[in-house]
Amino acid sequence: MERSASVERYTGETQIKLAFDIDGEGQSNLETGVPFMTHMLDLFTKHGQFNLTVDAKGDIEVDDHHTTEDIGICLGQALREALGDKRGIKRYGNAFVPMDEALAQVVVDLSNRPHLEMRAEFPSQKVGTFDTELVHEFLWKLALEARMNLHVIVHYGQNTHHMIEAVFKALARALDEATTIDPRIKGVPSTKGML
Repeated sequence: MERSASVERYTGETQIKLAFDIDGEGQSNLETGVPFMTHMLDLFTKHGQFNLTVDAKGDIEVDDHHTTEDIGICLGQALREALGDKRGIKRYGNAFVPMDEALAQVVVDLSNRPHLEMRAEFPSQKVGTFDTELVHEFLWKLALEARMNLHVIVHYGQNTHHMIEAVFKALARALDEATTIDPRIKGVPSTKGML
């Protein structure tokens, strides 16, 4: 069964086309207009063994907010659609990823109950031209639209770039685990009979 989806979103602030394949090969084709997000999405794709295509045009002359937020919305929608009825998935994923001096942990539950819990204190407000507060914005919209419970903890770190990079790599690995099909699971992994 092919677990992939395509999403388009057009607003007065952004125009986004996004395609996502859960069972990919770590291939990305990214045009976001936001270099740091392009870098993070490339890492996410590679370390999750997903395929991801993003063609985003936004009002980056204002700032990166709308583009980053709307990519999160589209990726969340695509993930939710690609998962289908969630039959046979592991549902939960947990990953620790070190990046030099930084250590991040991401735990996910593909529960159909959206929530973001984030514990991270970034030393810098910017990485290059990218506002680090947008990491929370991206992750919240991703969790909301994918309808997943997402916990992000940066245990420690000194370099903001390293800390955020560890988060995106851990997110990829946790999602890869949670979306994995386990042949022992019949139906969906919930006593409710649905997710």
